[in-house]
Amino acid sequence: MSNPLMASTASSQSFLKQPMGEIAPLWQYWKLCQISLKSEIVGYEYRVIPAAQEFFQKQLEDFSNSHPAQNRDIQSILISYFHSQKYSVDAATRANAGLCLRCNVSYPILKACQKIDNLFGGDKSFTYRDLLPYVLNDDGQAAIILDSDRKTQLILDEQGQASTTTYKYFTVEVLRTFNSESKSSMSLANWAYLQTKQNQEIKDFLSEFGWKNLSDWALLNRARPKQIERLSDRDRILIEVFHAVYRRDRRQQQKGAKKSPDPSTEQLQEMLTRLQKQNIVMTPIELMKGLKQLATQLRQYDIWSYREPLEIHDPDTGSDVIRPDLPHDSFNELDVEQRELMDFLHQELRLALTQSIQQEITSRITELQKSRKYANFAEKFIPGLKLYYCQSLSLKEIAPALGMTSWDQARRILNPGELLNKIRTLSVQQFLDKILKKAQSMGLTQIPPEPDYLKTIVELTEAFADREVFQAAVEEIRTGKNREMNSLYAQQLRVYFEQHP
Repeated sequence: MSNPLMASTASSQSFLKQPMGEIAPLWQYWKLCQISLKSEIVGYEYRVIPAAQEFFQKQLEDFSNSHPAQNRDIQSILISYFHSQKYSVDAATRANAGLCLRCNVSYPILKACQKIDNLFGGDKSFTYRDLLPYVLNDDGQAAIILDSDRKTQLILDEQGQASTTTYKYFTVEVLRTFNSESKSSMSLANWAYLQTKQNQEIKDFLSEFGWKNLSDWALLNRARPKQIERLSDRDRILIEVFHAVYRRDRRQQQKGAKKSPDPSTEQLQEMLTRLQKQNIVMTPIELMKGLKQLATQLRQYDIWSYREPLEIHDPDTGSDVIRPDLPHDSFNELDVEQRELMDFLHQELRLALTQSIQQEITSRITELQKSRKYANFAEKFIPGLKLYYCQSLSLKEIAPALGMTSWDQARRILNPGELLNKIRTLSVQQFLDKILKKAQSMGLTQIPPEPDYLKTIVELTEAFADREVFQAAVEEIRTGKNREMNSLYAQQLRVYFEQHP
């Protein structure tokens, strides 16, 4: 009888067929995604790492005898080996288990780079291939373990002796910082994805192109022509005046000044004077509000709308062709159908989030209005959220500003954590409904779906929504002082505030 763990898993299975980043093909534990010089179009390839393949296959019998044939069970055992400090697990076993995991996390690392590429769109001077050297720096040749404190990478020589290595493998750093024992921890794939997007070298590289947690002023300052052309006539004039004054002064500032400061009183006055010449009369407060509203629009444009099409027009043939920067050589893993499906998922998640925010805020205001104790504060619910998400004020600071008696009263009335949980629940429900309808239209399931299929899709939907929206929103709330409300959730709330002043 053949071992069930040896059954192949089709690498081209889509989001609706299996959880992306959760249950992966087993070969991903011995094939490492590496930078490739063979193809300038793709920039990477999958290479078999013999040591990882041999070790993994030796473990298959133990895995199948003592655990169900599930990727996550296999993964948890490999993680326990790699992180083990027990004498029963020797250094070579730890290193080989780590090698299998290094192969495994190389895939979400690649996807994160491609996602960053997609978010930038076409108006840029780089592609995901330029990001790969910062994070795909593992050739799979070195045997690496961690020291007893899990703070330092150690390399094993041929005699199995460990010594500190100055070269840091990013795949090992992902494993080193991953906490599999925490009940609230992400999956390893999601953790690798997040760590890639937060990699300091990638951040430094992207900062040269204006991509970071930008302030409103930095966002306005780097607005591109393609963004500006979509604005109203009045907003175009507003941003052109902002550029004429603020961008001019930024260019004259000393090189190396990173933070974009608030516009000075003198700058605002000069902007107002320029606006008056174009028959737009505003007060300084109205100008600041208008600029911030513009920044909100640009954030939405960056995050949701600015995605390159899969095809571009070829003037030589007069027809549409696949973009030359897409990885043609790897369409087995990242085919056009799956890319179109991912666009569908992002669009539906955005709609679900927008609708859920409106529904839950309306519900909360109605609940307050019916409360004998807090009815007088119903009209202060949105202003309170604005102070929290637009000015990053704490509940302790918000309480006196809204005439509340204490931090505890502000928490009971506003309760941003509870609001986030309810919006997440509703968003996931609405998002799941759309996914199931899509799956039915593709002939992948019936309505109602089979229990096992439904369970898989629910897990997938929640993981996708958390990764794209809610994980960052939770982390913002947990942050103490100096929090920055830049998550997609916070940005979508600010769009709602602009529409419901």
